[in-house]
Amino acid sequence: MTAVDTTGVERAAAQAALAVAGVAELQPSLRQCLADAAIRARQALGSCAPPPEAGIRAEYTPRTGAWHVEVRCAVNDDRRALDIARDVHDYVRAAVSPHVTRNAIQGPVTIVVSVTRITGRRPSLNPGTTDL
Repeated sequence: MTAVDTTGVERAAAQAALAVAGVAELQPSLRQCLADAAIRARQALGSCAPPPEAGIRAEYTPRTGAWHVEVRCAVNDDRRALDIARDVHDYVRAAVSPHVTRNAIQGPVTIVVSVTRITGRRPSLNPGTTDL
């Protein structure tokens, strides 16, 4: 059996989710935030922002071949959150499918999208123009 590429699945899911119109950012879970805080404390100053896949959690169950992918995202208020979440679900499923089919045992893939925050659009810095 081949090695399970959880990191590859998380990266593919992050790129797909961020490609959806209306997704402002991926939101790390509390567990990931605490781990990042511990790393930053050790690195002192100059630490960088968490990677985009920090808002993604992928788990593989070897016995059944099942995948569970959780996406936590903040969305803009210019579209309905439900529509954005559906698009994220579809984009992520399409993006992770090539990764999960590489395993010898293929099982179901569950994609869960959680909208953690709805943000307003930022006002334009230059009057008379719009930021896209």
